[in-house]
Amino acid sequence: MTEENITRIHLDGKEIILIGTAHVSKHSAEQVKEVIEAEKPDVVCVELDEQRYQSIMDGNKWKEMDIFKVIKERKATLLLMNLAISSFQKRMAKQFGINAGQEMIQGIESAKEVGADLVLADRNIQITFSRIWGNIGLKGKMMLLLQVVGSIFSRESISEEELEKMKSQDMLDSMLQEFTDNFPRLKTPLIDERDQYLSQKIKEAKGEKIVAVLGAAHVPGIKEEIKKDHDLERLSTVPPKSKIPKIIGWSIPILIIALITYTFLSNPSAAFHQTLSWILWNGTLSAIGAAVALAHPLTILTAFIAAPITSLSPLIAAGIFAGIVQALLRKPNVRDFENLSDDVFSAKGFWNNKVTRIFLVVMLSNLGSSLGTFIGGADVIRLFFENL
Repeated sequence: MTEENITRIHLDGKEIILIGTAHVSKHSAEQVKEVIEAEKPDVVCVELDEQRYQSIMDGNKWKEMDIFKVIKERKATLLLMNLAISSFQKRMAKQFGINAGQEMIQGIESAKEVGADLVLADRNIQITFSRIWGNIGLKGKMMLLLQVVGSIFSRESISEEELEKMKSQDMLDSMLQEFTDNFPRLKTPLIDERDQYLSQKIKEAKGEKIVAVLGAAHVPGIKEEIKKDHDLERLSTVPPKSKIPKIIGWSIPILIIALITYTFLSNPSAAFHQTLSWILWNGTLSAIGAAVALAHPLTILTAFIAAPITSLSPLIAAGIFAGIVQALLRKPNVRDFENLSDDVFSAKGFWNNKVTRIFLVVMLSNLGSSLGTFIGGADVIRLFFENL
């Protein structure tokens, strides 16, 4: 049995075997099977949480989605990001003729075959997303969104040999170093905190011999963190939301209404131009966003009408109305949900599938409305000072 990508740790009377994998590597899946069958551990830990485990075990979960509930709860953009991230992995996996996450599936199956207990060792993905989103600032959010959206259009392919090189110690360290330099605040919740969480769950597993199936990026950190004790409750806490966005969210509409009202009392004609500018900038840019998503004409009209109104309240968004209208006019059928996993392979698929098109309508309408708020708001302020 080859020891490549395998790390053995002896701690408190336990033998812990870490297998560093690439999530789309055929060799990784084969190695997981080989190691578990040879070692016959008491416990197999996998880098999954309950939500991702259920997703792997029940690939048809998308069919049960309530599209209207997703829109109303403002989860469309999050789901779109999830799909975009998974599409990048699935494209690479398809290149090598395997399923994305095959090494985790293999770990689950091999654990059953040798009678080992299965431990889902990773932190809840929603908590990780929340801690990422709350920890990277406005610039980080924009960079993350650009990277995720860019991955939809990516046509990059790599050889499996290159994929295996990514798991070598030197290459991995240099990659993480570059990642930290360019996007330092993302590495903490995405890698470091999960290293701590994973190491504690692995260490607490009941048994003398433990095999852990992990993404290779986590192995160096876990080798160090497993020597320490970590508070799982602290690592699972969702950070409180900053009050600053809420303050800004209410300040802008209050300022806009106040300026237009003041201008109206002194110069009704100027106030009319302020109002028209606000409506046109908000409505037009939100409608353009919906049009880019290839929305139904009535959806585009809805975005145009809703944006100037919704921009005056942080509690509602133009994308919610546009998304609901699009879902009513172009309601996804069973085939759209069945084809979702295949359609996310390409940008064309994202736009053609009725489910992802609704998500795009929501996201792009909101993006257009946000741009319109800043541009239209700036024009309202300009007209105010011109007519003082």
